[in-house]
Amino acid sequence: MTPPTPSPATTLEVTDGDNATPAKSSAPKGNESRSPGRLAWSRFKRDRAGVISAYVVIFFFAVSIGAPLIAKLYGKDPYTTYGMNIPGLLNEFNFPIKPNGGISSEFWFGVEPQLGRDVLTFLLYGMRNSLLIATAATLMTTLLGVVIGITAGYLGGKTDYLVGRVIDILLAFPQTLFFIAFWPVVLAIFVAPDENTPIWLTVTSLILVMTAFGWASIARLLRGEVLALREREFVEAAKVTGASPARIIFKELLPNLWTPILIQSTLLLPAYVTAEAGLAFLGVGLSDPTPDWGVMLQFGAKYYQDDITFMLFPGLSMVIFVVAFNLLGDSVRDALDPKTKR
Repeated sequence: MTPPTPSPATTLEVTDGDNATPAKSSAPKGNESRSPGRLAWSRFKRDRAGVISAYVVIFFFAVSIGAPLIAKLYGKDPYTTYGMNIPGLLNEFNFPIKPNGGISSEFWFGVEPQLGRDVLTFLLYGMRNSLLIATAATLMTTLLGVVIGITAGYLGGKTDYLVGRVIDILLAFPQTLFFIAFWPVVLAIFVAPDENTPIWLTVTSLILVMTAFGWASIARLLRGEVLALREREFVEAAKVTGASPARIIFKELLPNLWTPILIQSTLLLPAYVTAEAGLAFLGVGLSDPTPDWGVMLQFGAKYYQDDITFMLFPGLSMVIFVVAFNLLGDSVRDALDPKTKR
């Protein structure tokens, strides 16, 4: 019989005499003592595209939050019509005299035609408003989708059937066309036809309408996940011990749903950014003189044949943000669920 070979972790170190002391183990601990969150973080840090995308997204949010401070240091604001007040900025056709949209040491991104507002500060505040609306709509959509999806999946029966039919109806709607058709109806409920619509009401209505038609996809995904999880042994064991439905949902089901919830949220935000900008471009939502990505694209589309600069800055910045956030969402998905990595 062959004697067992001692493992490296238990190898004895022989010294003078009969005494033997165990040598220190040089074997790595591995991933056994690391939590799933730390494992996902280590996988994410190895993804170069994800890390770069995260820095880009953080930069956009930091610039948006600090827009008032940047504008104060810069010495401009998005509402003053500098071209109308300062001679030598616009010609007789109200176009910037200097090339490339009037870019100069005084106006870093130039001035817009007709009114001569500063493009840089208008862009900063436009990013701020667009990201505010998209972030608020994403949070509310995720919250509503989580509540409805988990409730329908856990209760089942008639509740699940009713929620499923509502989800099918919402997913069948062409949302952009419905936004355009439904928007005047929403505003007519709160504002008289001869009155101007307050900005806060426009922003609130945008968030509510996006939330009302955006929760269906995440609710449908979570419903399917809960239908599979509620038959698992740990849920059955919790029921046997007399755990309440609330405890089962928050202690047993919800911890196993954070991955799809986070992934869906990272996909929703860039979609809402483009949706809000598209609605503003079509004249639905925020409108001039309120700064917004869509408002800038709408204004730049009128003059791109004369000077592409007016559309370059808002278009390029929105494309960079959306692409970076989509790449970040893919990296987060691959870090949380490495089985999906291609």
